[in-house]
Amino acid sequence: MRPRIGIPVPHSGDPEYAARALPQYVRAVDMAGGEPVEISLNLPAAQLQALIGSCHGVLLPGSRADVDPSRFNACRHPATAEPDGAREAVDDALLQEAYLRKKPVFGICYGLQSLNVNRGGTLVQDIRAWLDPDQRDTVNHEAGRKMPVAHKVAVEPGSVLARIVGNDRVAMDAPPAGDVTVREVPVNSSHHQCADVPGEGLRVSARCTADGIVEGLEGTDPDHFVVAVQWHPERSVDEDEPSRAMFRAFIRAAQAWQNSHGRDTYEQIASSAAKH
Repeated sequence: MRPRIGIPVPHSGDPEYAARALPQYVRAVDMAGGEPVEISLNLPAAQLQALIGSCHGVLLPGSRADVDPSRFNACRHPATAEPDGAREAVDDALLQEAYLRKKPVFGICYGLQSLNVNRGGTLVQDIRAWLDPDQRDTVNHEAGRKMPVAHKVAVEPGSVLARIVGNDRVAMDAPPAGDVTVREVPVNSSHHQCADVPGEGLRVSARCTADGIVEGLEGTDPDHFVVAVQWHPERSVDEDEPSRAMFRAFIRAAQAWQNSHGRDTYEQIASSAAKH
């Protein structure tokens, strides 16, 4: 039985964007050996909790929205996009379950930002406005999907991310001996916000080599797989080995969680939830 990976629909108010974006995550999870489970943003509470409970891992995808800045006690910047309350609520429900039961978490772009705010961290609401004037034109972080490589990131030596992209001998229950050092990894880029102060239990795992923007976060608990990146590895799984390695590591962690926590089916969990 393949591990079930919960993936929230990217956006509640833009079905065209959601329909275009979601299949990329679904395909990447499927290629890595997982069973993608679409999480609708408008499910009744009991059905949502049952579906979340049936998943063995959580993938938080990108979005056209920005996280509501009031959640990290900031006034809204003029460049900040409208928040998506339905997406935020589902992300929070998924993360509550994931942290309660130590289910693996993989955040991508908006998913990194959502994770960080959920854990009490803060965001830079507009990178260009936040950077010093002499750095603003160094990197175009909003390059978009048409530019396969927008810049490079420096991955923190000894981090989980370094082990993943530097050496595919990744198993969270038996990490490779010693540090695997990865100096630079080329990435795509489609964002105007980023993490600022990491949330509780999170640390920076990667930064843009040109301007220092946070490009990766990961959990500090060695018994809980939590990895998030600011770029879009789901777009580059066909051409890029580090992108494939990230999904493989995530699915392996979900498989390990599944093997150690039983194999309840969605029907069993839904039935139990209905009785309560």
